[in-house]
Amino acid sequence: MKAKILEGFSKVFGDRDDIKCYFAPGRVNLIGEHTDYNGGHVFPCALTIGTYAAVAPRTDMKVRLYSLNFEGTGIKEADLSKPLNPCADYDWANYPLGVMWAFDGRGMKMSHGLDIVIAGDIPAGSGLSSSASFEVLTGYILRDRFGFEVTNQDLALIGQYSENNFNGMNCGIMDQFASAMGKADNAIFLDTATLNFEYAPIKLNGAKIVVTNSLVKHSLVTSAYNDRRNESNAALKALQAVIKCETLGDLSEEQFEANKDAITDEVAKKRGKHAVYENQRTIKAVEALKNNDLETFGKLMNASHISLRDDYETSCPECDVLAETAWSIPGVIGSRITGGGFGGCTVSIVKDEAVENFKEVITKTYEEKVGKTPEIYVVEIGDGPRTI
Repeated sequence: MKAKILEGFSKVFGDRDDIKCYFAPGRVNLIGEHTDYNGGHVFPCALTIGTYAAVAPRTDMKVRLYSLNFEGTGIKEADLSKPLNPCADYDWANYPLGVMWAFDGRGMKMSHGLDIVIAGDIPAGSGLSSSASFEVLTGYILRDRFGFEVTNQDLALIGQYSENNFNGMNCGIMDQFASAMGKADNAIFLDTATLNFEYAPIKLNGAKIVVTNSLVKHSLVTSAYNDRRNESNAALKALQAVIKCETLGDLSEEQFEANKDAITDEVAKKRGKHAVYENQRTIKAVEALKNNDLETFGKLMNASHISLRDDYETSCPECDVLAETAWSIPGVIGSRITGGGFGGCTVSIVKDEAVENFKEVITKTYEEKVGKTPEIYVVEIGDGPRTI
C-alpha cells in the first residue's frame, strides 16, 4: 500500500523528496455495542487494515487532499488562513479537516499547509470504522509534522470531538480509542465512563476472527444512530428519578429490572435494557476470555446480536441472515452484528477447521436469501497508528 500511495502522490501532486507515509488502523468490536456513549464497557481491537496517507509540506496555508478510493471526487482544497467550517463540497475530506479544526481550537495551529494523498483498505460503509481511522491518522500526522504535544489517547478524544462537533455524528469514544490505542494480538477492555482500560490478550486457541460484510452501507450521520442516543438518554433520565446513577453503565441487570417501570416510554425502555444488559455481557465476556472459556464468550456474542436486533433495533435483515446462518454452522463459536449498525458487518469467531465451510455456507445462503455475494475477511489484530 505504501508504494500505491507514493505512486498516487506523484501522479496528483508531482514528485517530492519530502514525503512521509503514515497508517492508522480500522477496528472491529468483539462485544459491547452502543455502550460507549452510555457509560458502559466495550471490547474492540485494532485491525491490520486501515487508512494510509502520503504527506508533504507546503509553503502556503492551503491543505490539498486526494483520495485514491474516491478518485472521481478530485482534489479537496481548504485554506487554513480562514476559519474551517464543514462543507458538503468537502465530502469525505470533512473528516480530516474536522480534526485540523479541532486541533486549531485547542491552540495547536498548523504553521503551513499540507498535500495529502489518502488510500484505505477498509471497505467504505462496512462498520469497521474507516472514519475513526481517518481521524486518528490525521491527528497522528499533525503531531508528527508540527510537534504538537498530544498522546495517542488525546488523538482519540480529538477525533471523537471533531466527529461530534464538525461532522455532526454523535458517536462515542470507542472507535477512535481502538484505532489510536491498538495493540497487536490484544483487544482493549475499555470503561468508556472513566477511560480506564486494559489490554486483554486474544488467545483463540485454534479459531479465527472472521468479518462478513453485508454490503449494506450504513451512513450513520443520516441514520437513526443519533435517535438511539437520545432514546437512551430518555431512559437514563427516567431511571435517575428513582435510582442514583450517572450512566446506564452504572446499573446491574437486577437494578434495571427493579426500576424499569419508571421508564414510561416503551421504546426508551427497550433501549435502556440493551445498554444495561450489553454492558454486563461485555464484562462477563472478557472474564470468560481470561478463563479461556470461548464457549461462553460466543454465547454472549450471540445474545448481543439478539439484543441489538430486538431491543436496540440497530441490526438489519441482511445482517440477521448472516448472524443466524452463522449460528447454524458447526465450528462457529459466536456471531453478531458489529459497529454502529443499520448495515455493515458481522463478526464471528470460527474454529480453524470450519472457516472454509463457513465461507461456503454463508455465501450460498446469503446469495439465496438476499441476492448478493457477501465479502468475507479473516482478520488479524494489529497495532495503532504509526509512520510507515
